[in-house]
Amino acid sequence: MKKAGIIMIIGSLLLLGLFKFPLWNIMLGAPQYPEPLGMNIHLNGIEGVKEFDLQNIDGLNHYIGMKTIPKAEEMWEFAIFPKVVLGMILLGVLIGILAFAGKISYKFFLGWFLLMSVLGVLGMYDFNNWLTEYGSDLDPHAILKISNPDGSPMTYKPPLFGHQKLLNFDVTSLPHIGGYLMFVGMSLTLVAFWLGKKASLKKLTP
Repeated sequence: MKKAGIIMIIGSLLLLGLFKFPLWNIMLGAPQYPEPLGMNIHLNGIEGVKEFDLQNIDGLNHYIGMKTIPKAEEMWEFAIFPKVVLGMILLGVLIGILAFAGKISYKFFLGWFLLMSVLGVLGMYDFNNWLTEYGSDLDPHAILKISNPDGSPMTYKPPLFGHQKLLNFDVTSLPHIGGYLMFVGMSLTLVAFWLGKKASLKKLTP
């Protein structure tokens, strides 16, 4: 269990990367922009990929009636998510230490993984709801009003994951370094579970 405990600790600590690197990235490319515009979504706020990207995106969005990109203090998620992630890191490290000392079962590794998975799904659900509101709650007095072929107002929701065409913009939404570190960290906790289970079965074998 010692090796499993060490891997559990390492996997949990990899989530610290979320406090340094962006979790997600959205890029907008169009012929009139030689360099795409982009925004990085961090645990505690949204930043432009380049210095004036958010300003330029807000300028474009103004014409079609979209809201400005929210500041950190305007969304409760940016206050809560860092605390939740830090709590999960501390819990994971504690589980790893106790497992290393032989005080708890390897099943706690799986419990941590499942809890983190549920929190991750809830976070993605909330993020998708924000994207939906951001792209569909349009100002009725916007300068440009574009309709779908059926006459309904066009929405401009960026994709949660992958690529989508919005007017003449190619929009790509993908995990960033922080997101990949979280994925690797969570995967390591599954490795810890497998090693812990293997070690426990070996002890039971005469």
